[in-house]
Amino acid sequence: MEINSSNLYNKDILQTNKFDNVTNDSVSKMEDEKLREVSNNFEAFFLQQILETSLKTTSIAGEGTGSDVIKGMYLQSIADSSSGTFGISDMLYKFLSENNNK
Repeated sequence: MEINSSNLYNKDILQTNKFDNVTNDSVSKMEDEKLREVSNNFEAFFLQQILETSLKTTSIAGEGTGSDVIKGMYLQSIADSSSGTFGISDMLYKFLSENNNK
């Protein structure tokens, strides 16, 4: 098979209509959802850091081998399930969405 510029790419890939239904409203909605997700993830990270610092010297997961791993997983689970409830993500979302439109 001879290699030339006409057979280096698939011409069908370039002929797509998957972006035909994209509107400004749908893009804006996707951006809002992504911004909300990022805000919640930041709050979860922040809460995990607070929990790790405050519970550093406790033995809530025991004192044996692997207790640090179990403790980290437990604190991560608490932080993830609590994200979006402390108001940090709401403040961050509001700030970013207001300043993103300027």
